[in-house]
Amino acid sequence: MEGGEQRPAPAAPPGRPQGERLQLLLRRSQEAKNCAYCPYSRFPVGAALLTAGGEIFSGCNVENACYSLGVCAERTAIQKAISEGHTSFRAMAIASDMGDHFITPCGACRQVMREFGTDWDVYLTKADGSYIVKKLEELLPLSFGPEDLKKV
Repeated sequence: MEGGEQRPAPAAPPGRPQGERLQLLLRRSQEAKNCAYCPYSRFPVGAALLTAGGEIFSGCNVENACYSLGVCAERTAIQKAISEGHTSFRAMAIASDMGDHFITPCGACRQVMREFGTDWDVYLTKADGSYIVKKLEELLPLSFGPEDLKKV
């Protein structure tokens, strides 16, 4: 920059977790990953969900010998939050051991997440803790949601 001028870091969009709150969300997703029950795939995944009220619910993947009955970390976290009366979410962080690749939610999880809106952040992490953030709408464009049922 000219003259050594420094610009302040851009402010996070309203509602996006910042600072310690964001670090807690990311850490809770890593901690949840350590609880994963994945004897078949050996692919542990953890998720941490931030509600509009500021509470964090974590979840991990839970596999089953009848493969189709397993459940992903993202859906586990959402189901925990729903069972405690929360239906409005601000962000979710997802963690795995994928090395140099960012973990992304599967299609089924994206659709379940979509049930609760499109304007919330999803933090996709790498094993080293680095992350990128996407809006749910970016992960599931042209989606189908509850409002579409009213169009019939």
